[in-house]
Amino acid sequence: MDNEKRWYVVNTYSGHESKVKEDLEMRAESLGMQDNIIQVIIPEEKVIEEKNGVKKEKMKKLFPGYILVEMVMSDESWYVVRNTKGVTGFIGSSGKGAKPTPLQPEEIERILDKIGANSIDVETELEVGVKVKVNDGPFKGMFGTVDSIDLENNKVTVTIDLFGQDTQVEVELNQIQKA
Repeated sequence: MDNEKRWYVVNTYSGHESKVKEDLEMRAESLGMQDNIIQVIIPEEKVIEEKNGVKKEKMKKLFPGYILVEMVMSDESWYVVRNTKGVTGFIGSSGKGAKPTPLQPEEIERILDKIGANSIDVETELEVGVKVKVNDGPFKGMFGTVDSIDLENNKVTVTIDLFGQDTQVEVELNQIQKA
């Protein structure tokens, strides 16, 4: 069993995603499992609906009946998630006690990008010294620290480790995410 945190898809009763998320987070905390069950996300996006000529912003679930759980797979964490009220199982598990298959990194990246969970909030989270991951361009996949911010030109200077040397690179704001 590795101690790597990965993303898993958990099936819930449709319409109960928020309750399951809340219950799972409370169980993880009360059982001291926050280091194994890192975060729970309901994949949803903002949509504009027009009804009787009035536009309304609404959150729409991308996958009704499913939540995403970032966790370190162990017998204990698997048990806690499986036995949370409203959870019907993991996707990628054949049943019969078999552990589920995690999402591939590119699958979860696509989902997190779509729901805006990967982006960095310039107003509240972006400051010198913050650790970021470059998610596009020639330095894609590299981690670094923000050195300077040029909001006027939508660029940041990030120090990354390039071939064992600290190297400053300039990237667009939309090319970084929280590390």
